[in-house]
Amino acid sequence: MSESKSRPRPANARVGGGEIETTGSEKLLAFVLAVFIAIGAIWAYEKLDEVAKVDSVAYVPDQKLLGPEEFAALDEHRRAIRGIGQARSDRRAATRGLELRREAYRTALDAGEPAGALRVEYEAAQARLASTSKEVAAATRLEKRTLPAAQEAKERLAELRGDAAERADDDRAHHDRIVFFLRLGLLVLMLGGAYRLLSRLRSRHSRYLPAALAWIGASALLAAIMAIDYTGSYIEFDEIGPLAISVVGIGLTLGAFVALQRFLAKRVPARRVRRHECPFCGFPVRDKPHCEGCGRAVIAPCSSCQQDRRVGTPRCACCGNA
Repeated sequence: MSESKSRPRPANARVGGGEIETTGSEKLLAFVLAVFIAIGAIWAYEKLDEVAKVDSVAYVPDQKLLGPEEFAALDEHRRAIRGIGQARSDRRAATRGLELRREAYRTALDAGEPAGALRVEYEAAQARLASTSKEVAAATRLEKRTLPAAQEAKERLAELRGDAAERADDDRAHHDRIVFFLRLGLLVLMLGGAYRLLSRLRSRHSRYLPAALAWIGASALLAAIMAIDYTGSYIEFDEIGPLAISVVGIGLTLGAFVALQRFLAKRVPARRVRRHECPFCGFPVRDKPHCEGCGRAVIAPCSSCQQDRRVGTPRCACCGNA
């Protein structure tokens, strides 16, 4: 067994070969860290909805939309309609009272009993019915007289309410548009920062690499929540919102993947040289100047001291220069 395998590796030591081994405890801590990062990110995601407040409201009272004359005309017509209802109710009551008085008066006459008092009550009921009929006619005339101005005020009110609702919708859409781009910026910042941290920790072979992976996991969770939130949304981002999130996430992830592949491509030749393999194709090298697999030179003069140097080594074994 070689010395590198027989001796335990220190906890903070860099791992060779471009690979970093993580323990179960590190994976658990990374998961817990991802949960707490996600909690904070979701809190910030929800708080961004309070950045741009909507000033307009959907409902505005009539007196704030109409002028004094228009509101007075509308109010007068409403009172006239209520007056008709009250007058008709009084006439129905007077009609029922007249019928009762008439039956009592007729019964007394048929029985030959004194009916003087009943006659007075009957005539008073007739007068009451006539009075309520006049009230109904007067209320009807008032309603017809106030109808044109009230109708014009109603049309004006409907137009103003439509304008107010349209302004409220525009303000809400503007607010939602701002919040969407702020949330998208938060997601881009988290993903970009996570990928940048992953690249730096990977290049340094740091043992804190699981922390970057936890950050990436929390960012992916936030992206999923945002995509679900804007799928079937009530704003115009219901179609392009998830697509924008997908495009941004794919772009950042592919960029990180390309950067990682470039980093690994720089590390592959050195790893192959340490394994006594060809830095170009990985075929085993048998102390010959050329690879038996691809035929390319595996030993070349150093650019500094012109001594023989293994191709793919970080530094020359003779002069020590890169």
